[in-house]
Amino acid sequence: MITRHQKTAVTALAGLSLLGVVTGCSTEAATTDSASTPVATPTSTTEATTDAAESTDAAAGSSVYADGEYSAEGEYTSPGGKETVAVSLTLADDVITAVTVTPESTNPNGKKYQGEFADGIAAVVVGKSIDDISVSKVAGSSLTSGGFNDAVDQIKADAAV
Repeated sequence: MITRHQKTAVTALAGLSLLGVVTGCSTEAATTDSASTPVATPTSTTEATTDAAESTDAAAGSSVYADGEYSAEGEYTSPGGKETVAVSLTLADDVITAVTVTPESTNPNGKKYQGEFADGIAAVVVGKSIDDISVSKVAGSSLTSGGFNDAVDQIKADAAV
């Protein structure tokens, strides 16, 4: 389930991405105009360096998160009470390249669902942008996804550039 805060964050990031692309396109177009067309130039050296860096980053699709391996423990509530699940994932260019979920439930029913979730999560998230995932149900487990999403939010905060 996507919360209003998650929707707002995704919308803001999408808007910033679009702004970066538009800015990158307009800067690149200004520098490739023919000699007969006046081209606006920045008023300072610092401004010129910043504009060139932004253009390069927008064109290259700069990462929002640092590459690496991250771990977090997510929490959720089940009918048996508070549960936790450990999540480790590897990021490369904001894409999840590996994921491991370690069940931590002490409740037999919780262990079963967390184990099923752990077995199926890689097929759902590996190869996708960390900003594009919001897991709701995996292998019949819908509550474990709450803990997984909580851990992913923590990892995003830790990995933010």
